[in-house]
Amino acid sequence: MTERPVGNEMWGGRFAARPDAIMQEINASIDFDKRLFHEDIDGSKAHAAMLADQGIIGREDAAEIARGLEAIRAEIVAGDFAFSREREDIHMNVEARLAEIIGPAAGRLHTARSRNDQVAVDFRLHVKGAFQAAEAAFGRLIEALLDRAEEHADTVMPGFTHLQVAQPVTFGHHCLAYVEMAARDRSRCADAITRLDECPLGAAALAGTGFAIDRHATALALGFREPTRNSIDSVSDRDFALEFLSMASIAAVHLSRLAEEIVIWSTPQFNFVRLSDAFSTGSSIMPQKRNPDAAELVRAKTGRINGALISLLTVMKGLPLAYSKDMQEDKEQVFDAIDSLAIALAATTGMVGDMTVNVAAMRAAAGHGFSTATDLADWLVRELGLPFREAHHVTGRAVALAESQKVGLEALELSALQTLEPRITEAVYAVLGVDASVRSRTSFGGTAPDNVRKAVADWRTRLLSAREVISPSGAAIKNAAAGER
Repeated sequence: MTERPVGNEMWGGRFAARPDAIMQEINASIDFDKRLFHEDIDGSKAHAAMLADQGIIGREDAAEIARGLEAIRAEIVAGDFAFSREREDIHMNVEARLAEIIGPAAGRLHTARSRNDQVAVDFRLHVKGAFQAAEAAFGRLIEALLDRAEEHADTVMPGFTHLQVAQPVTFGHHCLAYVEMAARDRSRCADAITRLDECPLGAAALAGTGFAIDRHATALALGFREPTRNSIDSVSDRDFALEFLSMASIAAVHLSRLAEEIVIWSTPQFNFVRLSDAFSTGSSIMPQKRNPDAAELVRAKTGRINGALISLLTVMKGLPLAYSKDMQEDKEQVFDAIDSLAIALAATTGMVGDMTVNVAAMRAAAGHGFSTATDLADWLVRELGLPFREAHHVTGRAVALAESQKVGLEALELSALQTLEPRITEAVYAVLGVDASVRSRTSFGGTAPDNVRKAVADWRTRLLSAREVISPSGAAIKNAAAGER
């Protein structure tokens, strides 16, 4: 008589044969989801404690389970845990080791739960932590930018549109533009935490459980605001992961724009900033080179993060409710994006704090390209009453005249300007210098140095409150559920 093959320990009696090697290869996730070990152990401890409180398992068994789980955590942290691909994932690896440590009591841990709600709570906890870490990192970037903005509130530089010199601005004002971007990214973290702050544990496979569990207790124990309200959605929802990737993609675009400017500014042609050796590399063949590799790599991380978002959107787009194995492909992209965003934020914060600003080069460049032409047009409107379109035309002729003479607008003789508009007086020269130009931009949100200093002070005041999240409009929103526990 043929001996019956040994069944798979995970699936119990349903399957007689073990999985094929290829099936094991495609099915296993332990190589990446072992990253969730803290969350998995925390979730299991909360679940076991709740089961004991509800009289579903004995308190002695619950105590043994908690002891065994902490022993497993210590083994993993110490690097002494032997992960097994045959056991597929972090959940089964932990459960199998728990049985080795405490014996049969380990089998009671999986009462009233499924790997579906188990992975949902593990992953949600991990992403929540990633949002909190990103929120703090955005705060550090904002502080670094505010330091530079305050230091350079009066430093004049060219403002660009189409990468052509447009109008003079201050470097402090330019830094504050990135403060606004980082603050919106920071607020997206807090908003997303509010939505994900619901605990799926207890939804079981998809329909809930017949055991008298207390989902509010496990939600509270794990630091969630409340349990999820629909068991089907609980195990099938990955919006929280998509929201992290969406936030990370937008933030990566912001970081990439700043990185691109750092790359441009550090070229000899611009010479606006210099990165120290800490954020530069050399060339293996050209000894004179200083390459802004940190900025270039931040710029490149955007492709990885954006790709992760598209990947997960594609995985989720056609899945029927509730859980499908496709959703195992949700983690690698998110983990990679978490790491990529973290290093990009750290590198950007370091570069902002590290760079040396060439004030003289910025100021010299600010006067190129007839950057005060708009100031001349505004003066013609304000002082002579010309319609703006007519003032624009006169100014255009003045630019053409200065270009033909190879001088700046401020170097044109008064008589030459009066050939274009006879009523122009000596007073016009007061607005043709770059310093006067930036000082005049006093409208709310403008580049005037006093505006910059006031904006810096305002941002510092808002950042002082640890329980406030800055909204995109600049208003401070009280958000007790922002995950700051």
